[in-house]
Amino acid sequence: MEMLATTEFWIAVGQIIMIDILLGGDNAVVIALACRKLPPKQRTRGILWGTAGAIVLRIVLIFFALKLLAIPFLKVVGALLLVWIGVKLLLPEHEEGHASIEGSDKLWGAVRTVIVADFVMSVDNVIAIAGAAEASGTGHGMALVIFGVLVSIPIIVWGSQMVIKLMDRFPVIIVLGGMLLGWIAGTMVVTDPAMVNPSVLPQLPKFPVNDWSRYGAGIAGALLVLALGKWLAARRKPEPAPAAAAAGAGVAKSAGPLRRFLLAVDGSDCSMRAAHQLLSMRGELRDPAAMQIHLLNVQRPVSGDVSSFVASQSLQEYHRERSVAALAPARALLDAAGVSYQAHDRVGPPGPTIAEEASAQGCDMIVMGTRGQGTHTAALLGSVAQSTIEHAGVPVLLVK
Repeated sequence: MEMLATTEFWIAVGQIIMIDILLGGDNAVVIALACRKLPPKQRTRGILWGTAGAIVLRIVLIFFALKLLAIPFLKVVGALLLVWIGVKLLLPEHEEGHASIEGSDKLWGAVRTVIVADFVMSVDNVIAIAGAAEASGTGHGMALVIFGVLVSIPIIVWGSQMVIKLMDRFPVIIVLGGMLLGWIAGTMVVTDPAMVNPSVLPQLPKFPVNDWSRYGAGIAGALLVLALGKWLAARRKPEPAPAAAAAGAGVAKSAGPLRRFLLAVDGSDCSMRAAHQLLSMRGELRDPAAMQIHLLNVQRPVSGDVSSFVASQSLQEYHRERSVAALAPARALLDAAGVSYQAHDRVGPPGPTIAEEASAQGCDMIVMGTRGQGTHTAALLGSVAQSTIEHAGVPVLLVK
């Protein structure tokens, strides 16, 4: 039990928990989709049994991964995979093709789906957790793995929506998570037997075995992931639509006062303040009925792993249910005020998708809430509002 009193142990535990939360959110989506067709009384049992099977399977996989990391150069290969996984976290999300696997209406069918999905989708988790446990230098790799996984799995299963909301509100969490994977990748390289053991391939230069080399390699790996991720994200970023071409096909832009508004909402308090502001603006018009309101909620796409594993219809229903819940407060407000509007739900990266919908609907202005970060802070931490401004071809009104 003396290991519980060491700083290294708890740092490694913290890394494992963050890795599991960051890379396990998609697993939580699959669990929810696999069990959604079960009767209410069986749904909790399906989640519990499926999660228990996934935990055991993941621990077994990590056990073998820890053993394999003792083979020369496998840590280098694992480090390269972690760098790529970290870079992918920083790139815009895109949905990919869908498989024909759907949630089952039978308890054990749903449990089987959860376990198989976790097996297929946990390669990144396994490599990252094994690397973090081995690189901790505590000598208690499996104890770290078991402790970290047991703590993080309940957070993933029951707190996944909270985690997703936190990531949406503070995109810097994803950036830091990607850099953490880069840090682990760097420390894995300089602890590979081929890189530190003089008796293994003695013709190769060796890294000194000390804290400075590990910390230096970890920092280099983190910065590499950040630089590659930002560079590739910048290359993928679409060009903003020209203001003159902002109207959709067949929709003529008015040269007069602003009439068409896109109200982007996510169910949060700040988006509701934006809705109240739009109603206030409407009340100041000579002809309030002339204002056209397009109400929009954008759901982030799930990763390619989930979208290639879950049936398209189930995933569409999942996004639709979340959009309905996010749109409900703004719809109730507009209905109570007797204001007509058109509601839309889309799936995609929020900023670009909001800008695209404004263009498609021929809107004159986008109205949305913001947490009130300064320009530099929003650019550093990531912000849906900042991204919308970058992509929009029309003015964007931010309401604090």
